[in-house]
Amino acid sequence: MLQRFYPHHEADSAYVIDYDELYKKGFRGIIFDIDNTLVPHGAPADERAKKLFAHLKETGFALMLLSNNKEPRVKSFNDEVGADYIYKAGKPARAGYVKAMEKMKTTPENTLFVGDQLFTDVWGAKKAGLTTYLVKPIHPKEEIQIVLKRYLEKIVLFFYHRRKND
Repeated sequence: MLQRFYPHHEADSAYVIDYDELYKKGFRGIIFDIDNTLVPHGAPADERAKKLFAHLKETGFALMLLSNNKEPRVKSFNDEVGADYIYKAGKPARAGYVKAMEKMKTTPENTLFVGDQLFTDVWGAKKAGLTTYLVKPIHPKEEIQIVLKRYLEKIVLFFYHRRKND
């Protein structure tokens, strides 16, 4: 039952994933969450994010930001990194992920998702058939509803790690 929430991969940060190797393996699109995945909640795109997106575009990836936030937040971040975006995505519903792939002209087989939350990011991406990367949240300060979800995530991750190490 909990397996539906298990990520395919974990990374300490979106910035340490070996995207070049993933490109060699045939991945062509990456969908990113923004808040606490790429920058602290509500923060603008920093130099690290801009540099990452420039490298990924140069490599040949199609890039998409998928956020449950309102358009001003998502657009202002996107204006700095130059990807494409979907706001008010309704994660964990499949529709936003499917729309993102349609816009990028990719498929579930060649698209990755990178996010920091199990119950929205990872679960939704898995429902859409994507390979998922769960990254550690960048900053501990979060909205109360996310703080509460983090306690449940710890339980799911406990069983995930136990099963992975068996």
